[in-house]
Amino acid sequence: MKKSKGIITLIVIAAFMILLGYTTIFGLGKFGGAAKNINLGLDLEGGVSITYQVKGDKPSDEDMSDTIYKLQRRVEQYSTEAQVYQEGDDRISIEIPGVTDANTILDELGQPGSLYFIREKDTEGAANYTVDSTGKYVLNKSIEEIEADGSILLTGSDVKSASAGTQQDSTTSATSNVVQLSFNKEGTEKFAEATKAAKEAGETIAIYYDGELISVPRVNAVIEDGQAVIEGSMTYEEADNLASTIRIGGLNVELQELRSNVVGAQLGEEAVSTSLKAGAIGLAVVFIFMIAVYLIPGLASSLALLIYTELILVLLNAFDITLTLPGIAGIILGIGMAVDANVIIFARVKEELTAGKTVKSALHAGFHKAMSAILDGNITTLIAAAVLWLKGSGTVRGFAQTLALGVVVSMFTALVITRLIIYSLYAAGIRNAKVYGRPKPARKPIDFIGKRKVFFIVSIIMCLSGLVFMGIHAGKGDGALNYSMEFKGGTATTVTFDKEYTLNEIDSQIVPKLEDVTGDKNVQVQKVEGTNQVIFKTQTLSLDKREAFNQVMTEEFGVNEAEGITSENISSTVSSEMRTDAVIAVVIATICMLLYIWFRFKDIRFATSAVLALIHDVLVVLAVYAIGRVSVGNTFIACMLTIVGYSINATIVIFDRIREELKTQRKDDLALLVNRCITATLTRSIYTTFTTFVMVAILYVMGVSSIKEFALPLMVGIGCGAYTSVCLTGSLWYVMKTRIGKKADVVSKKAGKKK
Repeated sequence: MKKSKGIITLIVIAAFMILLGYTTIFGLGKFGGAAKNINLGLDLEGGVSITYQVKGDKPSDEDMSDTIYKLQRRVEQYSTEAQVYQEGDDRISIEIPGVTDANTILDELGQPGSLYFIREKDTEGAANYTVDSTGKYVLNKSIEEIEADGSILLTGSDVKSASAGTQQDSTTSATSNVVQLSFNKEGTEKFAEATKAAKEAGETIAIYYDGELISVPRVNAVIEDGQAVIEGSMTYEEADNLASTIRIGGLNVELQELRSNVVGAQLGEEAVSTSLKAGAIGLAVVFIFMIAVYLIPGLASSLALLIYTELILVLLNAFDITLTLPGIAGIILGIGMAVDANVIIFARVKEELTAGKTVKSALHAGFHKAMSAILDGNITTLIAAAVLWLKGSGTVRGFAQTLALGVVVSMFTALVITRLIIYSLYAAGIRNAKVYGRPKPARKPIDFIGKRKVFFIVSIIMCLSGLVFMGIHAGKGDGALNYSMEFKGGTATTVTFDKEYTLNEIDSQIVPKLEDVTGDKNVQVQKVEGTNQVIFKTQTLSLDKREAFNQVMTEEFGVNEAEGITSENISSTVSSEMRTDAVIAVVIATICMLLYIWFRFKDIRFATSAVLALIHDVLVVLAVYAIGRVSVGNTFIACMLTIVGYSINATIVIFDRIREELKTQRKDDLALLVNRCITATLTRSIYTTFTTFVMVAILYVMGVSSIKEFALPLMVGIGCGAYTSVCLTGSLWYVMKTRIGKKADVVSKKAGKKK
């Protein structure tokens, strides 16, 4: 690159950075983009709270659970952070963040459960629907008239499942997209009768949902086994949307609106502002550290990190990703993780400079040799994010979006922006090797393999300690883990005060007193806009604790107990189905990562070691929750998913170095080779851990209680990830390499001859 081109590139990057900064703060005209326009979750902004009541008799627990899960999947079209939970015996509450008009949501959400299969004509032969000038099918009568006439053949409660699929034509071999339907026992009988009648009359059966005909399939045969297929000219996405509508509309209960409110944010402005300040301070610390350690490359990476932060905020807005408080913590964590790729590159550059290469050659070799480790580490994390998004639900999908966005942007800034800045600075005349890092001679390999038994014993103790404490607490009847109301359900108490309190006043004056009398350190607060009402959500309160709660309100805040306090038990906001989805997603993600590492490293032992290390980190963090009785809520899911995405990176870097040396070095002393590779990457492991840890640590020191509960186990997970990568993964691979497989005996014999 010529000097003039280098200077121009630096000017363009500076302009790009300023433009991003301006867009982040003020927005870009009609295109928006300002950080203030990012969709926020219930905890940061509030939204609409709608309560439905079941029509008719008291529903069964199974019906309520099924309805809650299906509604959860339905409201995710508004936000991945929307919550659905049971209130009392026959009510369901839906909370959707980022909106303020309850009527609009009610209109769009419609009446859940209104899925009907309708015959083409009524009993007198008159058509129930016609086709208008636009080709759209329109009902001639109200649904009440059609129901009274007996033209409704099945309802949503008769549908067992609906999914998109493909079908091959037996004559033309052409493949088409279809919707596969399955009915329950009662639905199978009804559908058999309906298709028989429709086949004889040459009619269609219309599927009607929330005031709209979504499909009018023609009946080609009598279907008696409860398995049907809807055919037609549609894309796979259209088939998937139709299947989703049928599946979600197939509720087992009919609901009617009971009430709707606009609720305020669950957390005060102080919580958000302190988290943002913590992020700014952490970012500054990382900048100073990188410049102090890596000089010019450190400056380049700091500028790239600033662009990374700006891009993240702009893209959150562009992709309508809902941001919650754990999301802010995730972004701050992502800033620390984004340093990782830069550290890998600069560590390689230092090695090349130490070997006596010129600055230009060292830079080129550093970026080239770091490429495989960066790509493999980030792709494994992207695989996890993709699986979590596809198979997860609710907050899991929201976390997956943020994680994937952070990974893609961090790779772009490290491999493109940092590279451009460094090469432009070099072209502009900054070519002294001393400002590109202080070369250090290679340190003597540390004998990690020789201490492997100690590491294994320590790890087993750490992993088992959590399980032991979980058993002890379960035996006492306290629960294996300290589940919050989000996991176990709880009590929602609506209090009407004689004056309006701000959220900060509630957090500072009222919540601490309630924490003392209820024993719940994670009290959630929601204000009902336009009133003096405040909803306090806690773990399930016994009669004594309810009385103590009421006493605090009446004696210290002058609330009328008879008229101003109402309590209702509520179900968990994280349903059992959502928990199952999360577990299945993590298991599938882990298997996919194992397969990818196996494919890339051509050795199942690399993949197995990496996955065992990942499981180890999850168990250690679980031990922190069990021993410290840290509240297990939505942040627990985010924390565990972060560990899954983060802990694999350092392992990949070490394995990448081992793979590289296995190609070029003699293999007669495998233990020495592994020790040398771990030692060579030790500085990288320490620096990356420090930069990530310091971001979360500052968040812990400055954050509110809910942030502290997220940050504490995360700090343990980050530290444990470094320990696992350095002390365990290499040793695990070495043990499997020398004791498992056909090559093990050969390697062992060579090592023995060496000794």
